Amino acid sequence: MNEIDWSNLSFGYMKTDYNVRIYHRNGAWGELEISSSENINLHMAATCLHYGQEAFEGLKAFRGKDGKIRIFRLEENAARLQSTCRGILMPELSTERFKEAVLKVVKLNERFIPPYETGASLYIRPLLIGTGAQVGVKPANEYLFVIFVTPVGPYFKGGFSTTPYAITRKYDRAAPLGTGTFKVGGNYAASLRASQEAHQAGYSAEFYLDAKEKKYMDECGAANFFGIKDNTYITPLSTSILPSITNKSLMQLAEDMGLKVERRPIPEEELATLEEAGACGTAAVISPIQRIDDPENDRSYVISKDGKPGPVCTKLYNKLRAIQYGDEPDVHNWVTIVE
Repeated sequence: MNEIDWSNLSFGYMKTDYNVRIYHRNGAWGELEISSSENINLHMAATCLHYGQEAFEGLKAFRGKDGKIRIFRLEENAARLQSTCRGILMPELSTERFKEAVLKVVKLNERFIPPYETGASLYIRPLLIGTGAQVGVKPANEYLFVIFVTPVGPYFKGGFSTTPYAITRKYDRAAPLGTGTFKVGGNYAASLRASQEAHQAGYSAEFYLDAKEKKYMDECGAANFFGIKDNTYITPLSTSILPSITNKSLMQLAEDMGLKVERRPIPEEELATLEEAGACGTAAVISPIQRIDDPENDRSYVISKDGKPGPVCTKLYNKLRAIQYGDEPDVHNWVTIVE
């Protein structure tokens, strides 16, 4: 292969050697198959194409200073995929099968795992789709589970720094009792327009308010939200946001550091009282927030007065990454070492 410039990787797709696949036919999951093709042969009437029977996950593998490869919290991704399957009536893949597939695809593509000092990682993308041909609106009779991997650079090209975000009132990402708690492609399609408008206006991303009352902070198009004040980590409690594994991990680390943790509705006006805030997810871990504008009401909530990430965000970010790369002890057993 051509030499990869590890330190200049973008957060994008690069062809690797293999992907793994498991088919679900006649009511049962088949054997794990290895493929070197980047294509899927799909019937034009497959339910994933017409009725959105599609779920995905995102997780990462890291190469440590000790040379070991670590995968972060894969059981949590397996559990979230199972929850999504229950939500849109797809067959659940057991945690054991999910783990088997993740370990296999990482091992097969080991040469694409970036070196420790680059700060880059191997992004792992599991995908589950309804492949059975159907014209009526009902679940498919056949499914395909695929995992591919791609090396990705650090999310922050300019280092760990604060950026501005904008509240959108014109659009909703998901309804309170809809599919917002599941990781389905439709939620991301629903965020594309608001996201593009926010980017064009110079913001990192859009923030949604709760769809029912437009009073409370929900989440970004692709990340959870948290705020820090009075030695407390506060994150929204909502029936329309995706349960982020990164956010769950940060809540635990905040507690370990002696912070109180609150999951509750966060009214928009409370933004004015926050000492720090961040958007969090697999890609960036934490994207610290400089300010959140509410353009439609001509309001701006400045969170970082000096424009720099706050001390708690910085500590949480460094701690989580240190666990992922094996630089600090994994006291919560979050990491799976690839043998």
